[in-house]
Amino acid sequence: MLVVLLAVTACTGPERSGEPEPPGASRGQSTADTGPPIDTPWPPPSPQRPVVDLAFDMAADLRSATGREKVRFVPDRRVCELVFRLWPNGPTSAEAGTSLTVSGVRVGGSAMTLSQEPGGAPTGSPGTIVVAALPSCVAAGTAVTAELTFKLQLATRTDERVGYASAAEVAWLGTAFPLLAWQNGVGWNRDPAVPVTGESATSETFDLASLRVTAPSRYEVTGAGRPTGTTPGPSADTTVHGFAAEAVRDVTVTVGRLDLTRFDASGTSVTLALPRSGSRSDADRWRTQISQSLARLVARFGPVPYPDLWVSVLPEVTDGVEYPGAVQIGDVDPARERWLLTHELAHLWFYGLVGNNQGKNPWLDESLATYAQEVVDPTSLSAEDPDEWLGIRGAVGESMTQWGQRRRSSDAYVATVYRQGGRTLLQARQAAGPEAFDAAIRSYLRANAHQIAAPEDLAAALAPLPQARQVLQEAGALP
Repeated sequence: MLVVLLAVTACTGPERSGEPEPPGASRGQSTADTGPPIDTPWPPPSPQRPVVDLAFDMAADLRSATGREKVRFVPDRRVCELVFRLWPNGPTSAEAGTSLTVSGVRVGGSAMTLSQEPGGAPTGSPGTIVVAALPSCVAAGTAVTAELTFKLQLATRTDERVGYASAAEVAWLGTAFPLLAWQNGVGWNRDPAVPVTGESATSETFDLASLRVTAPSRYEVTGAGRPTGTTPGPSADTTVHGFAAEAVRDVTVTVGRLDLTRFDASGTSVTLALPRSGSRSDADRWRTQISQSLARLVARFGPVPYPDLWVSVLPEVTDGVEYPGAVQIGDVDPARERWLLTHELAHLWFYGLVGNNQGKNPWLDESLATYAQEVVDPTSLSAEDPDEWLGIRGAVGESMTQWGQRRRSSDAYVATVYRQGGRTLLQARQAAGPEAFDAAIRSYLRANAHQIAAPEDLAAALAPLPQARQVLQEAGALP
């Protein structure tokens, strides 16, 4: 997520005016410094990844939805309970009026006893943690299948990842379902949500076997992965929209009066959704900038990790939110605010392809996405930025819990994790040499594709570049 506090005036820098591809890494070319050719396909996801079937049934007025979810996963350690996170109940979303409640969890056809934990939710709101106690513990390597039912209430006039714009008749549902809180090698994630503008989710890559969205037939629907077709809904004037995705770690859906434009860009099929009520820029302007931003990112980091990309331009939203294979973004001028679009698209690699615990290590996706943004679409941020723009010295690697305890927490978080974190990565790149540093980042992406990375994983990728590691260690990012 990138907030308006980061807005800066774009300028043309040497990276923009130079070659779109990194030196020594042109298509089909491989060197000892850069590893495999830049267009080499990404490693496949684990065959043991969770499998999810998800369904949303939208209310006629789009202000609420009911849902069903089926999750099959194989824990790598013994478990005696199931834990799901309800991120729409976090402080900033709940205070706007959004809520997500689980009405039931069944395992093996039997209803489980549920308990709710606040997990940082405001008093009086549903908690962000739901626990289902298993009738007996399950050994590592044993598959567990759970079926859940839930209800979602959407807030209006909100700048959050879940919301509804009544005048435009557009609803958006980001991470608006019970998210399995398991992390391989770690176990259940119970990090509390905090009142800071940013994400705290952790999710393993899963196989989205099916996503079914039932909505009034007069509305369009965007989803995740490839469209699998439409069928008549269960009641008159409703339609079921189907989707599926081989490897994602989160899902967002947009429903409403939308104009959809489909086009190909950098090897991925893009669907752009613009509100039919009107937007600041037309589809051609968006298509041009999406295509340019993707081309620059692909030339630097490798193929777009997803064969399908969904970009929803949302009314009443001022920033952007990232998802694997999808972007929610405010109604901006995409050429003038190209840094914002490029940042959110960079998250396809840094968060989508290589995940992180956004609660413990938020800098691993936000600072890296800012670095990617600055390398391919420079703004006024640079390795020589004056200190007063940069936030808290030595605190780039702090957790969301730590940021929540600081004065003016959101401002401090954005200034430090985005601006100082991005600037620190640019300094590390300068210290190690741009070509060697970019090659190390590409190695990090390949080594951790479809996994949840930790700072130690980035440190390992930068092991041959001690100058870069030192810069990041002094900023508090690496151990």
